[in-house]
Amino acid sequence: MGMPAQASPDVIASSAEYFTYYGGLAPSVLGDTIPVDEGTFAYTLYEPYGVVGIITPWNAPLNQAARSVAPALAAGNTIVLKPSEYTSVATVELARIASEAGLPAGVLNVVTGTGPDVGEPLVRHRGIEKIGFTGSVPTGARIGAIAGERIVPATLELGGKSPDIVFADAKLEVAVPQVLFGFIANSGQICTSGTRIIVERSIHDKLAEMLAAAARRIPIGVEKPFPCLGPIANRMQYEKVLNYFESANAEGAQLITGGCPARGEGLEGGLYIEPTIYTDVTPDMKIVREEIFGPVGVLIPFDTEDEAIAIANDTEYGLAAGVWSQNASRVHRVAARLQAGTVYINTWHAQAVEVPTGGYKRSGIGRERGLSAIKSYMQTKNVTQKLV
Repeated sequence: MGMPAQASPDVIASSAEYFTYYGGLAPSVLGDTIPVDEGTFAYTLYEPYGVVGIITPWNAPLNQAARSVAPALAAGNTIVLKPSEYTSVATVELARIASEAGLPAGVLNVVTGTGPDVGEPLVRHRGIEKIGFTGSVPTGARIGAIAGERIVPATLELGGKSPDIVFADAKLEVAVPQVLFGFIANSGQICTSGTRIIVERSIHDKLAEMLAAAARRIPIGVEKPFPCLGPIANRMQYEKVLNYFESANAEGAQLITGGCPARGEGLEGGLYIEPTIYTDVTPDMKIVREEIFGPVGVLIPFDTEDEAIAIANDTEYGLAAGVWSQNASRVHRVAARLQAGTVYINTWHAQAVEVPTGGYKRSGIGRERGLSAIKSYMQTKNVTQKLV
């Protein structure tokens, strides 16, 4: 999908970690005995659903497949996995490696094709007892509606427009590279990207200047020294990002860096976009409201903690959020009030396999990663015995 080759080892290592973690966790997922009364013995069992349908997106094909496949297998299910038609090769290779490693035939199956031709029939198939989907809100809503018609459970991880709140006492020398990384990593093609940078007014101009300077230093092109910015994954998405630039200009946002295709030696014909930052935005602008899925961030000033939280929560999404401050009481007080499934404090994209991730509001239903994920691929059965 255009990711620079220098980033691949980390992606492969993190993908493998899912299988290590869930392989070790599987024997530890135990039922409970439940005290009822002296004459009753009650306990629970966790059982697999059977056949699980999983649909993955194009922005991180190997990692997203591993993230869903590992807990579903560890829970005892078999899988029919449909990757994005843009990035099927990595998923087919994963299935080949799984067979080579000894996974029995028919346990992990990959079907390729478009959403209408393959994805929707998969979700509608009567043999599928559980659905896992990562992707856009419109497609997730469609899948959720079909799952509702069939009365089958669905885990949906959808879009994001994540806020990153920077208070005046933040260590800017630490915050700036991480805040920048938060919205340009993988060329901005990460659903948890911290694209709305909500900054205390007293440091707004300073942070804008530091972020813009850091953004201009990022190498662009897959042959450049790492970390470098790769291309947008496909032309449709590339054109979508450029359209947001037109919208931002028409609506009066102030561009401080980027806002155009990247040009230079080795970039000819490629789908490269410069890291882009806007200021002087208003809450109704498309670049503030909508998920862009490109290396684009907007800066929004605030004066009080309550105002920062109100701005952060003023979105239909709720996948992730960030807080930058040296005040320990403040960061946890703010984290408790943010409407997001994941809150990062003085970091971004720290996505450990052991911790759950998922969305509030239109960012999804259910959780991936951690113990939550393996349990989401299991049904809970209660057994109650009357002691006589």
